Amino acid sequence: MKSAFVAIIGRPSAGKSTLLNALCGEKVSITASVPQTTRNKIRGILTEERGQMVFLDTPGYHNSERKYNNYMMGIVSSSLEECDMVVYVVDSTRPMGKEEQELIDMLLAKGKSLVIVLNKCDSDSRYKQDIRGFLTVNMKPESIIETSALKSEGIDELKEAIFKAAPEGPKMYPDDFYTDQDPEFRISEIIREKAISKMSQEIPHSIYVEISDTEMKGEGDKQKLWVRAFLTVERESQKGMVIGKGGDQIKQIRREAISDLNKIFPYKIQLDLRVKVNPKWRTKDYLLKGMIK
Repeated sequence: MKSAFVAIIGRPSAGKSTLLNALCGEKVSITASVPQTTRNKIRGILTEERGQMVFLDTPGYHNSERKYNNYMMGIVSSSLEECDMVVYVVDSTRPMGKEEQELIDMLLAKGKSLVIVLNKCDSDSRYKQDIRGFLTVNMKPESIIETSALKSEGIDELKEAIFKAAPEGPKMYPDDFYTDQDPEFRISEIIREKAISKMSQEIPHSIYVEISDTEMKGEGDKQKLWVRAFLTVERESQKGMVIGKGGDQIKQIRREAISDLNKIFPYKIQLDLRVKVNPKWRTKDYLLKGMIK
């Protein structure tokens, strides 16, 4: 039986989270058109007769001196330390740049078993063949697989390559697990996904979700989880934009979050969603240490 921790690594917007969801067949990680959506190490679990893969979705690798971004890059480093192998996701529609080279150097230094994914191959790209040639020569991966994570194309071939490269080992989770995230984290991430999909410019990166209270009510089929959550932003001007005219924006975020949450959990979700301000939260160590891990 094959078994491995598999780090999914790549630059921002390469499609890592979408790929994780396609591999696991479930919504494990939130996705958005905004770069740097993933802030934490998200675990997705794929169990088949041939074995079990535990995928670690990570923030997009990029250069930045900001404290907030440095915390996220720490997640990338720790994932590379604890994983058995790496799935390196490359956006085949973009030319390779300085950050890509830095990431390649990091991966080569770790010496982990490597499967490369050329993602977004459903789009025409004049870069794909050059990227493939460069990575083949310089990284010598176990395999290079072309995928469209968004359309779930190439996923079976990718699974085959991953299981082939993985070491022998026992299962680490029960067969019915597809993630080990606790309910509060999953709820906060779904709320954040719906919020950032409505926002533009800097606001998506200025938002975090705080679950302040939860309570399970009822029994059996009538069980409901009541949740009070706060969408937290950095400035008063952002608060008004998240709430929207007449509260329309926050109401829509709440409705869409509840719709997704009721598909994930076996009980109904009741959500009390509010907005508050925490100035310059991305510079506060105590908050970042608790949030990004």
